[in-house]
Amino acid sequence: MGQAHSGAQGRDRGAPGLADAGVTLQADLAQAIMAARPRVVAALAAQLRDLDAAEEAFANAAASALALAEPPRDVAAWLFIAAKRRALDAIRKARSEARTADALGEVSEMADILELPEPIPDERLRLLFICCHPALGAEVRAPLALKVICGLPTPAIARLFVVSEATMFQRITRAKAKVREAGIAFELPPRKAWPERLGAVLLALELAFTAAYADAGGELSAAIEEDLGAEVERLALLVAELLPQEPEALGLAALVLLARSRAGARLDGEGAMVPLSQQDASLWDYARIAAARGLMDRAAALARSGPYQVMAAIQLTHARRAFDSGVDWGAVLRLYDVLVALRPSPMVALSRALALAQVEGAEAGLAALEALPAERLALARPYHVARADMLARAGRGDEAVAALDKALALAPPKAERLFLERRRAALT
Repeated sequence: MGQAHSGAQGRDRGAPGLADAGVTLQADLAQAIMAARPRVVAALAAQLRDLDAAEEAFANAAASALALAEPPRDVAAWLFIAAKRRALDAIRKARSEARTADALGEVSEMADILELPEPIPDERLRLLFICCHPALGAEVRAPLALKVICGLPTPAIARLFVVSEATMFQRITRAKAKVREAGIAFELPPRKAWPERLGAVLLALELAFTAAYADAGGELSAAIEEDLGAEVERLALLVAELLPQEPEALGLAALVLLARSRAGARLDGEGAMVPLSQQDASLWDYARIAAARGLMDRAAALARSGPYQVMAAIQLTHARRAFDSGVDWGAVLRLYDVLVALRPSPMVALSRALALAQVEGAEAGLAALEALPAERLALARPYHVARADMLARAGRGDEAVAALDKALALAPPKAERLFLERRRAALT
């Protein structure tokens, strides 16, 4: 900290060794590195055939990039070349000269693979299918994909699966070891085997998008949140394109498009969350809504319903407000009845209770909430927020404030916290 100028402040913000004039460049470089991570790590993993080696090589290359006097012109290309060189150095140190020569020859040959036509023309999607290999436990496939491909931090993944950070770290570590020790091929499975991995692939994409969508103003920066959301949208659309006869792939792509269509209306001018029912529909992306409708029509023609199609239908019903100036809550409730049957869970039941409150009143919604396992939902912010909304509508203001206090105690992201604080102030 020996410099007596605001460059020290830059170091405090995580940009070590930069003077004032370089702080913005450093922040832009850090953002570019995070944006390049999925593509670079996937390409490295495809070449090195080792998930840990790919992640470690990328991390080392990223550190080197941040130490440069000037940022690279092409950040992704620079990171890939630097990371591959570091990985090869690690191979040289870990193996004898003879074995190293073999390893280097193998990696060099791998480079040619990247130039050949691929059934899935993107290494990220190839790695996604690898992370969802049947040899891996069902409980770890999606977390592994979120960590390796999307680069989500372990604490964020642990929250998505409602387990401790230590437990999730162990699961991911064991899964990486399993990939290495079981000799899982870093190749696409035959096309006929794609459907058996499809559920895990779609779940990984769903959870990655949930993490980006729910974290507004939280652990992920706005830029990273947008990059992750755009990445999931691209991959979901690619899966739908490659598996046009899989209605659930079409349904998930439609679901992501509909959620992304509302990105411009989710926050107000002060950065507070705007609930869906209060969003300015004129700010929605109508092109994405239309594209989602087209995917839903294609899925419906296949006559095989599934939960992603139902979730997309619920969101499409909400999207009709942009055209009909209202929401058919009876239709939403009926769709949640179907979703509860297809994908039963406390959170789905919670969403159904909210729809029920719109149709039959707050007391009916509260009765539905009371039937849920409160102990399982004690750490779920949406549960307390839903109770607060229904209690307030039922004229039980003090109880609503207490429910909001419980939600605020669960450390919501900034945008949600601002919304909840306003809501609480309005009730007191």
